[in-house]
Amino acid sequence: MSNAPKRLGGDWPLDEVVAGLRAARHDWREHHRPHEPRGRELPSTEILDGIVQGLRGVLFPLRLGPPSLRPEAEDYYIGHTLDTQLQALRQQVLLELTSASGAHPADPDAWARADQVTGDFARELPTIRRLLDADVLAAFQGDPAARSVDEVLLCYPGIAAMIHHRLAHKLYELGVPLLARIVAELAHSRTGIDIHPGATIGPGLFIDHGTGVVIGETAVIGERVRIYQAVTLGARSFPTDEQGQIRKGAPRHPVVEDDVVIYAGATILGRITLGKGSVIGGNVWLTRSVEPGSHVSQANSQSQVPGLV
Repeated sequence: MSNAPKRLGGDWPLDEVVAGLRAARHDWREHHRPHEPRGRELPSTEILDGIVQGLRGVLFPLRLGPPSLRPEAEDYYIGHTLDTQLQALRQQVLLELTSASGAHPADPDAWARADQVTGDFARELPTIRRLLDADVLAAFQGDPAARSVDEVLLCYPGIAAMIHHRLAHKLYELGVPLLARIVAELAHSRTGIDIHPGATIGPGLFIDHGTGVVIGETAVIGERVRIYQAVTLGARSFPTDEQGQIRKGAPRHPVVEDDVVIYAGATILGRITLGKGSVIGGNVWLTRSVEPGSHVSQANSQSQVPGLV
């Protein structure tokens, strides 16, 4: 009687599948990646997730840091955690820079650039903290259900998304867009709020409920703006070059001025401007600019009325 363990599965055509995958990789690399790197030399989603979690604690140590942390140990914890996470971030920055340029990871110039990017990012953290304070306060003041700023910080998906976005936007500005996009998508997967790291957002943004909110790469949002669930700040069309390829980075998303409120389900498309203090009603489809102080509802969004230009 055989002592071999009983197989629980069937007989799979492993050799055939492995060969098919090898052929698919070969075809892709022939057309899109003729100079395949020496191994996996791209940033790691898992490592970046850990870095962001550590930075959340650095920004809000007594709320998002370790539960045992006491006020007298805040600076020690922040210094130790920040050094650890910045060391890890520098390595991820280096991976993006070298994978984009084809430089060797040991290249001194690549290391110097990674040091510069990481240092510049670190110096912006106090500013990021102040921006997030304004976001938290806006949510607390704008939601009658909020009982404290601590509840907002700990529980609101809009704040979680904004923590990620403020960090991701700075990485985007510093020239590491892949790292920025990974950080943004970590928030998207957890909150249902999709903010491209290129979007420029002023202080005091309140994303209420949040599920289904989409904010595109070239959107510009002013101060004290309130956005409800399922709002889209999207592109109406995509400019192309002579070969019909989409041009990257062209301004194509809305500009939202200060103190604008956009209610649930509104879709705002194209490089249009929502004037200061405007109110955009629920489920409105809008592709035209509106003057400051406008009130746009489903009834008037499709017709020429005062305030629509």
